[in-house]
Amino acid sequence: MDKNLLRQIGIPIMAILIFLLFWEWIVWFNNWPNYKMASPSDLVPAFWKFRWLFLEYGWQTLWRTIAGLMLAVFFGVLIGMIMGFSRTMREGLYPLLVGFNAIPKATVVPVIALMFVGQDNFNTVLMAFMISFFPIAVSVSLGLSTLEPEYRDILRSLGASQFTIFRKIALPKTLPEFFGALKVAVTLAFIGTNLVEIIQPHGKGLGFLFDSGKISADYPLMFAVLIALAFLGIMLYYIVVLLERTFAGWAERSP
Repeated sequence: MDKNLLRQIGIPIMAILIFLLFWEWIVWFNNWPNYKMASPSDLVPAFWKFRWLFLEYGWQTLWRTIAGLMLAVFFGVLIGMIMGFSRTMREGLYPLLVGFNAIPKATVVPVIALMFVGQDNFNTVLMAFMISFFPIAVSVSLGLSTLEPEYRDILRSLGASQFTIFRKIALPKTLPEFFGALKVAVTLAFIGTNLVEIIQPHGKGLGFLFDSGKISADYPLMFAVLIALAFLGIMLYYIVVLLERTFAGWAERSP
């Protein structure tokens, strides 16, 4: 196996194991009962007991998150391109985007629930989209608006079309910023999905399972749900990393 690949796999796994061991130790050292702080060893029985619910509800949370993230990518790139190529649109839309992003999304959940009563999947996907849209739009706009005019002028003097300039210069210039924002958007999308599932239980997702554990005072189940969410987030994050290395690997610099 390639040493670099082994390092990229081994170091994250080692870091996770160290974190779990430290978590187990600190619970044991403080002699905390599992209704105060569940340890990793308390989570295994919870995972096994509710294994079918974790599979069913985990899938519900995952597909809703991916759907919201895909919408965020589409509309984020579209709005980012509009702002990146037009200074007037950038100056007009930026205050609106910043103001909307500053609104606590927990306060928006009841509004969405009242506007779209009974639309469980739609409400959850919409919140995942709303909370992950901003960093993508801003990164694409920043990448395009900071494009060096010298490169653009050279290609124009050679008779290149606007599409050619975008494909040859603007797109490669924007890709690193886009994937950087997409890594952030992945985690934000999960936050949006579970915010709706917990505050206004819609359908059957991991947020609903977490809320069920809270109601029944099943703290190992609550912590198990948090670990399951972290696992799904890490999984999607590394999918984005794989896509980044495929399409923008040239931008990575070795330390």
